[in-house]
Amino acid sequence: MNLSVTVKIIPPLDAGFLPAVLWNRAYTDLVSQDSGSRALALALVRSDGGASVHSTRVLSANHPAAELTLRYVERLLKFLLWQKGGCRVLVAGADEITAALQLIYAPGGARAFDHAFMGEKIQGQPFSLEACAPDALPPTAETTLPLGRNLEGCRIGFDLGGSDRKAAALIDGQVVYSEEIAWDPYFQKDPAYHLAGVQDTLTRAAAHLPRVDAIGGSSAGVYVNNEVRVASLFRGVPPELFEQQVRRMFFTLQAKWGGVPFEVVNDGEVTALAGSMSLQANAVLGVAMGTSLAAGYVTPTGHITPWLNELAFAPIDYRPDAPADEWSGDVGCGVQYFSQQGVARLAALAGFEFPDTMPLPERLVLVQAAMQADDARARAVYESIGVCFGYALAHYADFYALQNLLLLGRVASGAGGEIILARARHVLRTEFPDLADQIQLHTPDEKVKRHGQAVAAASLPALPRN
Repeated sequence: MNLSVTVKIIPPLDAGFLPAVLWNRAYTDLVSQDSGSRALALALVRSDGGASVHSTRVLSANHPAAELTLRYVERLLKFLLWQKGGCRVLVAGADEITAALQLIYAPGGARAFDHAFMGEKIQGQPFSLEACAPDALPPTAETTLPLGRNLEGCRIGFDLGGSDRKAAALIDGQVVYSEEIAWDPYFQKDPAYHLAGVQDTLTRAAAHLPRVDAIGGSSAGVYVNNEVRVASLFRGVPPELFEQQVRRMFFTLQAKWGGVPFEVVNDGEVTALAGSMSLQANAVLGVAMGTSLAAGYVTPTGHITPWLNELAFAPIDYRPDAPADEWSGDVGCGVQYFSQQGVARLAALAGFEFPDTMPLPERLVLVQAAMQADDARARAVYESIGVCFGYALAHYADFYALQNLLLLGRVASGAGGEIILARARHVLRTEFPDLADQIQLHTPDEKVKRHGQAVAAASLPALPRN
């Protein structure tokens, strides 16, 4: 059975796009009309003792549309896992749904990727999914991290991306040096390449400081207490070498720099922190459309969280034949819409022709050049991204207390980025007027573009107090 969903604004190059937010609302409308609807809760427990509990309602088991419930709950769980993380999932209510989820989120199941990553790779514990009585659910235990906004002293901030690494040197919050260096980390098998690259970046920055008091960094991936848990930058490193030389590489670097305070977090968190510092506002979701889709969140109280916020893997399109992510194999996830991969996919649909061997960054450059020349094909690419992003923002607002959105990244630079924001605002005004008034959409000013990420990263460590 299919839900009847009316999409008012159609992406020019993605006519089949089925916004998750509209599908979910159509499902919950059905639930509200079902006198036999049931309570269901999903608890995600993390290895650090944190727990997130999400409560909802689902259709009765004998409802004519009951088969939709598995789709609703599975996509909901997928989003929550990549937003907040968890190695132990407890499901209270709808036992038949729990049984189906156990088959899906298992080795050999459709979500084997998520099973492996959420367990040993990220949390360091086996992944489990089991039924639970409602009164046995753990209490919500969310924590925040009071990292950042420390600018005193001589600091280095760095950011590691898929195509370049950036660094800045600061003295009492003033940038005295910044540099961007190209590198190609994705398929390097020897972790010495990565270690030498970061050390080179730090050495270059340190040359402009009288001393180094603290070092802060950001990088794509999942980092827990400065340990590398999962990161696409190291996807070429064999598992044994990853465990031996990559997992604690930032501890190795800290030792090389005399044990100074050293903090590394996900680049999305630093993006959000940079936005919060620049806007002087909180409840900020920072989204960077680049090599992948990075995201981070600053709470209404001004702190970052230990959540994953890996929205690249969070589903935003519910059509069954949505484009598949090359890494996880799942369909309809953010990376295929809001990254260089998304640009390349849409550009091909618009009529651009690229050699098979052309890297994604070069394809983006060609589309950006076409946009500068007012090429209608390029405009359609950015309009499609913007429409999808508007619906995705409404979906994100169901999971985040959200007042500010900061959009960054190479995909969102220049005239194309302006189109993305304009179309996203149009979607919010047309479909979600309350959200259009609630969420302010921002792009960084030139100062933040040049230095914001590195400054925010440099501000992560606190200096010891005498």
